[in-house]
Amino acid sequence: MILRREAIRRFIQADLYGITDATHSRGRATLEIVKMMIEAGIGIIQYREKDKHQGEKLEECRIIRELTRKAGALFIVNDHPDLALMAEADGVHIGQNDYSPNEVRRLIGSEMLLGLSTHAVHEAKRAQQDEAVDYIGVGPLFATNTKRDVCEPVGLEYLDFVVKNIRLPFVAIGGIKTHNIREVAIRGAKTIAVVTEITGAPDISATIGKLREQFKHQ
Repeated sequence: MILRREAIRRFIQADLYGITDATHSRGRATLEIVKMMIEAGIGIIQYREKDKHQGEKLEECRIIRELTRKAGALFIVNDHPDLALMAEADGVHIGQNDYSPNEVRRLIGSEMLLGLSTHAVHEAKRAQQDEAVDYIGVGPLFATNTKRDVCEPVGLEYLDFVVKNIRLPFVAIGGIKTHNIREVAIRGAKTIAVVTEITGAPDISATIGKLREQFKHQ
C-alpha cells in the first residue's frame, strides 16, 4: 500500500477508473479482465464483485494487488474494508448505505484511500466536510444495470454542480459508454469510471483506446 498523499496524486492523474464485473465479462475470469485493463494502461482498478464468496474474493484481491503494484496502478476494493486491509489495497470505496466514513477511517487507518459514492448535492457537500473522505463518486449519470440496487440517474446537472462547487477529487460514474464519455469529459470530469463497456468488450484494449480518443477530442 502506498501513502495516502501519493494515492490521491495518482487518482487525480488517472483518466479511466476500471471496475470489475464478472457478470458482464463474456464469461471471462475477473483476473483475465484485470490483466487486460492494466496492460491497456488503466490507472485505477476497483474490485467490485457481489456474487462470490469471501474466500474467493480475498484470493482474487491478493492477486490483483500484486498486478497493480507491479504496474504502478491504484487498487481499490468496493464495499469491504476488511478485504481491502487483508489484501493490502490502496483504498476502499463505500456507498451511502454502508458504514459511515468515520467508522471506516478508524478501521483502515490514516494512510488508506477512502472513496464515497454520492448521488445528490447534499451528499457531496457533506462528504467535502468529512475529513475521512478522499474522493467521491458522482453518479449514476446515466441509466445503468450494472448494480441491482442502483438509484435513478442523477443527470449531468449534478456533475456540473460538483465541478463548480466541490474541491474533493471525484470520479464520474454510471452508464458511461464510448458514445457519451465525451460529454462527461467536456463538463469537467477528469477521472471517469467505466464498467461494462470495458468488461463486456470483445477487444478490451481497442475499447479503452476508443474511450481515450474521446478525451483527446473533447
